[in-house]
Amino acid sequence: MEKTYYSINEQTARTAKHINSFSEYKEGSATAEYRHYVDKVYEVVERIAEEKPHLLEKAQRMAERYSRKLSIYYNDYYRNEASCPSIMISGGGNFPVRKKERQNSRRETLFHEWQYLESYAEKIKHLLTMEQPILSGDERAVELLQEKLDSLVETQEMMKAVNAYYRKEKTLDGCPNLTQEEVEKLKAEMASSWHWGDVPYLPYELSNNNANIKRTRDRLEGLKKVKEAGTKEAENKFCKVVENTEIMRLQLVFDGKPEADVRAILRSNGFKWAPSQGAWQRQLTSNAQYALKRVLEELEKLEEAE
Repeated sequence: MEKTYYSINEQTARTAKHINSFSEYKEGSATAEYRHYVDKVYEVVERIAEEKPHLLEKAQRMAERYSRKLSIYYNDYYRNEASCPSIMISGGGNFPVRKKERQNSRRETLFHEWQYLESYAEKIKHLLTMEQPILSGDERAVELLQEKLDSLVETQEMMKAVNAYYRKEKTLDGCPNLTQEEVEKLKAEMASSWHWGDVPYLPYELSNNNANIKRTRDRLEGLKKVKEAGTKEAENKFCKVVENTEIMRLQLVFDGKPEADVRAILRSNGFKWAPSQGAWQRQLTSNAQYALKRVLEELEKLEEAE
């Protein structure tokens, strides 16, 4: 996988080391440290490519941004460290106290930058572990919802089968629906104080999963109907209304830029300007239809008041 690196100013890093330490600077060490952290992020991206390929493009964008922001951080850090020597190196005579104070203040700001970058790297890791929301505008939304539904149904059947096996055998050993690792994990959970039932999977777990199945199935069926209906357009005296089922957006197209009071009405009803579409839009939902009705009513009142 191709990685994106940015340059680190080795000369500034060398100067920073020279005026703050008695030890010699190891050539290329600043760049090596920067690349070490970037490589760790790209290792996660490689796993995403294998395990969640539909998130790969997003992960690559995030990794490139992390690499760029990290290079800025390192160059700013070394520039700040090179701005004033350590008193241990320069000695106390005519020491630039004010300059050192500014350096220390900048160090604190840079520390917050480092914390942000660490949290951003964690967000990339979370793409692997967290369930990502399926956006209706995603071109693969129907496919992803079907995959999610199939997984939920499979989980429901597995939990029911494991409970049935346990009721019959009074043990989880040898259960054909579980790996040995899963058997040991469930045994530990059943032995814990919070596990109040006499089956591996408690009733609320099956109930919650069943509710997720219903929600996912309802959403999938609704989205299929909208997609099958196709994009629709309608005209009114204020704008053209487009129900864009390709990207699942309700779009309002005006002749030219709307006046400020019209734009205020659009924003207050959740519509945002999308330059790439040349339209004011929001997600295509039943709430969007209600919002459209309010917009038209408010535009009517605005016209009457003029």
